[in-house]
Amino acid sequence: MQNPKPLIHTISILVANKPGVLVRIALVFARRAYNIDSLVVSPTVNPKYSRMTITATGDLETLDQIIKNVTKLIDVIHCEEHDLTHSVEKELALLKVKASPAAKAFVTKHSRKFHVKMDDASEGYFIIEQTGTTAQLDEFEGLLKKFGLEEMVRTGKVLMAKGKEKT
Repeated sequence: MQNPKPLIHTISILVANKPGVLVRIALVFARRAYNIDSLVVSPTVNPKYSRMTITATGDLETLDQIIKNVTKLIDVIHCEEHDLTHSVEKELALLKVKASPAAKAFVTKHSRKFHVKMDDASEGYFIIEQTGTTAQLDEFEGLLKKFGLEEMVRTGKVLMAKGKEKT
Protein backbone atom coordinates (compact mmCIF):
# COMPACT_ATOMS: atom_id res chain seq x y z
CA MET A 1 0.00 0.00 0.00
CA GLN A 2 1.33 3.41 -1.00
CA ASN A 3 1.78 6.14 1.63
CA PRO A 4 -0.65 9.04 1.18
CA LYS A 5 0.84 12.27 -0.11
CA PRO A 6 1.74 14.49 2.87
CA LEU A 7 -0.48 17.50 3.38
CA ILE A 8 1.04 20.89 2.64
CA HIS A 9 -0.28 23.59 4.96
CA THR A 10 -0.13 27.35 4.45
CA ILE A 11 -0.10 29.45 7.59
CA SER A 12 -0.41 33.23 7.68
CA ILE A 13 0.88 35.05 10.75
CA LEU A 14 0.50 38.77 11.47
CA VAL A 15 3.27 39.90 13.81
CA ALA A 16 4.66 43.04 15.36
CA ASN A 17 7.59 44.26 13.28
CA LYS A 18 10.22 43.62 15.99
CA PRO A 19 13.54 41.76 16.22
CA GLY A 20 13.37 38.15 17.45
CA VAL A 21 9.80 37.36 16.38
CA LEU A 22 10.89 35.12 13.50
CA VAL A 23 13.22 33.09 15.75
CA ARG A 24 10.49 32.51 18.36
CA ILE A 25 8.05 31.31 15.68
CA ALA A 26 10.63 29.04 14.02
CA LEU A 27 11.39 27.48 17.42
CA VAL A 28 7.72 26.51 17.87
CA PHE A 29 7.89 24.59 14.58
CA ALA A 30 11.26 23.01 15.49
CA ARG A 31 10.10 21.85 18.93
CA ARG A 32 7.28 19.91 17.26
CA ALA A 33 9.66 18.49 14.59
CA TYR A 34 7.61 20.22 11.91
CA ASN A 35 9.76 21.29 8.96
CA ILE A 36 9.17 24.68 7.33
CA ASP A 37 9.18 24.25 3.54
CA SER A 38 9.06 27.97 2.73
CA LEU A 39 8.93 31.18 4.69
CA VAL A 40 8.14 34.66 3.41
CA VAL A 41 8.20 37.73 5.63
CA SER A 42 6.86 40.94 4.14
CA PRO A 43 5.69 44.38 5.23
CA THR A 44 2.00 45.21 5.63
CA VAL A 45 0.13 48.45 4.98
CA ASN A 46 0.89 49.41 8.59
CA PRO A 47 4.69 49.57 9.14
CA LYS A 48 4.23 48.40 12.77
CA TYR A 49 3.39 44.90 11.48
CA SER A 50 4.80 42.23 9.17
CA ARG A 51 3.11 39.27 7.52
CA MET A 52 4.69 35.82 7.63
CA THR A 53 3.52 33.18 5.20
CA ILE A 54 4.80 29.72 6.05
CA THR A 55 4.28 26.51 4.13
CA ALA A 56 4.93 23.30 6.01
CA THR A 57 4.27 19.60 5.47
CA GLY A 58 2.87 17.40 8.20
CA ASP A 59 -0.14 16.12 10.09
CA LEU A 60 -3.05 18.39 10.96
CA GLU A 61 -3.09 17.55 14.67
CA THR A 62 0.48 18.79 15.16
CA LEU A 63 -0.22 21.85 13.04
CA ASP A 64 -3.20 22.75 15.22
CA GLN A 65 -0.92 22.65 18.27
CA ILE A 66 1.67 24.79 16.48
CA ILE A 67 -0.96 27.41 15.60
CA LYS A 68 -2.18 27.49 19.22
CA ASN A 69 1.38 27.87 20.52
CA VAL A 70 2.32 30.54 17.95
CA THR A 71 -0.84 32.50 18.78
CA LYS A 72 0.27 32.66 22.45
CA LEU A 73 3.63 34.24 21.59
CA ILE A 74 4.34 37.86 22.42
CA ASP A 75 4.18 40.06 19.30
CA VAL A 76 1.93 37.61 17.38
CA ILE A 77 -1.32 39.35 16.49
CA HIS A 78 -3.02 36.63 14.44
CA CYS A 79 -2.17 33.13 13.16
CA GLU A 80 -4.24 30.81 11.00
CA GLU A 81 -4.08 28.21 8.26
CA HIS A 82 -5.52 29.12 4.85
CA ASP A 83 -6.77 26.99 1.98
CA LEU A 84 -7.08 27.71 -1.74
CA THR A 85 -10.87 27.89 -1.71
CA HIS A 86 -10.76 31.01 0.48
CA SER A 87 -7.53 32.65 -0.66
CA VAL A 88 -5.37 33.57 -3.63
CA GLU A 89 -1.82 32.19 -3.64
CA LYS A 90 1.14 33.15 -5.81
CA GLU A 91 4.84 32.45 -5.98
CA LEU A 92 7.68 33.93 -8.04
CA ALA A 93 10.57 32.03 -9.60
CA LEU A 94 13.67 33.05 -11.52
CA LEU A 95 15.00 30.22 -13.67
CA LYS A 96 18.30 30.13 -15.56
CA VAL A 97 18.42 27.88 -18.60
CA LYS A 98 21.00 27.36 -21.35
CA ALA A 99 20.20 29.62 -24.29
CA SER A 100 19.08 27.78 -27.41
CA PRO A 101 16.53 28.41 -30.15
CA ALA A 102 14.51 25.44 -28.80
CA ALA A 103 14.46 26.86 -25.25
CA LYS A 104 13.46 30.30 -26.51
CA ALA A 105 10.67 28.81 -28.66
CA PHE A 106 9.43 26.73 -25.73
CA VAL A 107 9.32 29.72 -23.37
CA THR A 108 7.60 31.87 -26.00
CA LYS A 109 5.02 29.16 -26.75
CA HIS A 110 4.20 28.60 -23.06
CA SER A 111 4.51 32.17 -21.80
CA ARG A 112 0.77 32.73 -21.46
CA LYS A 113 -0.09 29.37 -19.85
CA PHE A 114 2.72 29.50 -17.29
CA HIS A 115 2.87 33.29 -16.77
CA VAL A 116 6.52 33.56 -17.84
CA LYS A 117 8.67 36.19 -19.47
CA MET A 118 12.28 36.35 -20.52
CA ASP A 119 14.17 38.77 -18.25
CA ASP A 120 17.71 38.40 -19.55
CA ALA A 121 19.64 36.77 -22.37
CA SER A 122 23.38 36.99 -21.89
CA GLU A 123 26.51 34.84 -21.97
CA GLY A 124 24.67 31.81 -23.34
CA TYR A 125 21.85 31.74 -20.77
CA PHE A 126 18.28 32.95 -20.41
CA ILE A 127 16.83 34.12 -17.11
CA ILE A 128 13.10 33.49 -17.07
CA GLU A 129 10.68 35.06 -14.61
CA GLN A 130 7.55 33.14 -13.66
CA THR A 131 4.66 33.96 -11.36
CA GLY A 132 1.85 31.58 -10.54
CA THR A 133 0.69 28.94 -8.14
CA THR A 134 3.17 26.53 -6.61
CA ALA A 135 1.77 23.78 -8.85
CA GLN A 136 2.32 25.90 -11.99
CA LEU A 137 5.91 26.66 -10.96
CA ASP A 138 6.58 22.99 -10.22
CA GLU A 139 5.17 21.93 -13.60
CA PHE A 140 7.12 24.53 -15.60
CA GLU A 141 10.33 23.68 -13.73
CA GLY A 142 9.92 20.03 -14.69
CA LEU A 143 9.41 20.92 -18.34
CA LEU A 144 12.42 23.25 -18.42
CA LYS A 145 14.82 20.56 -17.21
CA LYS A 146 15.09 19.09 -20.72
CA PHE A 147 16.51 22.44 -21.93
CA GLY A 148 19.32 22.53 -19.39
CA LEU A 149 17.89 24.16 -16.27
CA GLU A 150 21.02 25.43 -14.51
CA GLU A 151 19.73 27.40 -11.56
CA MET A 152 16.49 28.38 -9.85
CA VAL A 153 15.44 30.79 -7.10
CA ARG A 154 11.88 30.77 -5.70
CA THR A 155 10.29 33.21 -3.30
CA GLY A 156 7.99 30.85 -1.47
CA LYS A 157 4.24 31.21 -1.40
CA VAL A 158 2.39 34.39 -0.54
CA LEU A 159 -1.36 34.48 -0.16
CA MET A 160 -4.26 36.74 0.61
CA ALA A 161 -7.71 35.84 1.90
CA LYS A 162 -10.56 36.46 -0.55
CA GLY A 163 -13.33 38.98 0.07
CA LYS A 164 -13.75 40.81 3.39
CA GLU A 165 -11.89 38.15 5.38
CA LYS A 166 -8.55 39.36 6.80
CA THR A 167 -5.44 37.42 5.92
